[in-house]
Amino acid sequence: MAKVVHISEAASLAVHSMALIAGSKEMLNVNQIADLTHASRNHLAKVMQTLVKNNYLESVRGPKGGFTLKGDAAGITLLEIYELIEGTLEHKYCGIGDQKCPFRTCVFGGLADRFSREFTNYLRNTTLSQLI
Repeated sequence: MAKVVHISEAASLAVHSMALIAGSKEMLNVNQIADLTHASRNHLAKVMQTLVKNNYLESVRGPKGGFTLKGDAAGITLLEIYELIEGTLEHKYCGIGDQKCPFRTCVFGGLADRFSREFTNYLRNTTLSQLI
């Protein structure tokens, strides 16, 4: 099934994991987060490594280890997390490219652009603290 707004599994795991960690009073490890999100442990571990490497999470090794948020949940937007994983969101969308499109106005009525702007605004204006 085709999707208008694409959210990769990695981006979804990053946002879900960060929200779970932000809302937890205890450290959560990869196995616990994988169980909660029904995700592949190996894929999740790679996403978590990216979040640690970019100073969003702190990792503690060992049997009682896990992840803690490195910062205030109110200061971290979903857009930061999404773009860390996916790169900068495009606000102009055309399936065949603006420079090649033979039409002066969008045959899709500009809906894809509007969806993209609304999605970006939601991510920009939503912090982790609002999810917990």
